Amino acid sequence: MDNASIRDAARALFPGGVNSPVRSFRSVGGNPVPIVRGEGAHVYDAEGGRYIDYLAAFGPLVLGHAPAGVVEAVRKAAGTGTAFGALTPGEVELGTRVRDATGLERLRFVNSGTEATMTAIRLARAATGRDVIVKFDGCYHGHSDGLLVKAGSGIATMGLSDSAGVPEAIAGLTAVLPYNDPAALKEWFGAHGGQTAAVIVEPVAGNMGLVAPTQEFLDALQEVPHAHGALLIADEVITGFRLRYGVCGLLPEADLVCLGKIIGGGLPVGAFGGRAELMDQLAPLGPVYQAGTLSGNPLVMGAGAAMLDALADGAVYQRIEELARHLENGLNAAIHRAEAPAAVTRVGSMLTLFFRNQSPTDYAQAREADTAMFGRFHAAMLERGVMLPPSQFETWFVSAAHREADLDETVKAAHEAMRIAAPVA
Repeated sequence: MDNASIRDAARALFPGGVNSPVRSFRSVGGNPVPIVRGEGAHVYDAEGGRYIDYLAAFGPLVLGHAPAGVVEAVRKAAGTGTAFGALTPGEVELGTRVRDATGLERLRFVNSGTEATMTAIRLARAATGRDVIVKFDGCYHGHSDGLLVKAGSGIATMGLSDSAGVPEAIAGLTAVLPYNDPAALKEWFGAHGGQTAAVIVEPVAGNMGLVAPTQEFLDALQEVPHAHGALLIADEVITGFRLRYGVCGLLPEADLVCLGKIIGGGLPVGAFGGRAELMDQLAPLGPVYQAGTLSGNPLVMGAGAAMLDALADGAVYQRIEELARHLENGLNAAIHRAEAPAAVTRVGSMLTLFFRNQSPTDYAQAREADTAMFGRFHAAMLERGVMLPPSQFETWFVSAAHREADLDETVKAAHEAMRIAAPVA
């Protein structure tokens, strides 16, 4: 089947022709690209088109596509059985690696980042006896009802439903504050500290495009909730094992940490963990219920262990830091040459090219980016064989499989694409 035939068949099967909304390419005015194969830093469509890939399955493919060790681990695990509904050695092996790398005393594997954040919040509410959760505008923590909220009209306000089917009574238990605004956090807790169970945050925001935190904001996150008896939940589903081996290290005082993506080697996974006395409130030891038929799946555990083994010596992180810096420098040069209204934000191997003159510090500023220009840029890059996330508000990921030649080709394409995308005077 060619690309168009696959898209047509998918539209007859799936809402919008996709099984996750961003894959539809609607925000960039394009059509989904059906991918049939990935190898190293490249993906290939159904018609043989080859693309340098910065989507990386939205983050987990830190070694690139189909790394031999991970593929062999999946093959080996599949040969012994794909699911048992019972404790397996693979869970212990991967769990030990995660514990040793992160310092989490106890953890639990689940099947997605959404499950991890959802259950961490349930645990925080049970531990504190409080109902209200604080999140930050533009941060995404999965699609559970209480987290699909948007900011209201005030600086510190209760959330409003951001999806049909989410009752206001549920959305109203989540407060939405501006990211990188320690004053708003202090104001909220000054008024509502006694009702607030936890703050959940991405240490480095990756779902409004990449937005780096300020040190003042990080300090407030670790001081203010604890001063009022609330917990701090670090959502490291993206940043965990992506910025360094283990957690990213920006929120060492977090009570609960949520992980995903890389720890499954590219297979579906999530995990959350923290202190033993907190985690032991989960069933079967405590009253907080959580279960999952496929949690700790042997294929996922094998893939994750192989992935972490490949990352453990730290050499990969040094390499992808060098590659990402090379790409950042090249994109900045392309912006300068094209005189484009754009800026690059980078943290480690994560970056975003924003079509605004300066990098944003919060979601309000990120929303000022020229999304129409990004859509034209995205289409021009795709035509030149570069696969970017199909939204201005997503993060690009550099993998250890990229080569300098890939980056140079990307920068050349970006220079041409910026000139094409520029608004007509």
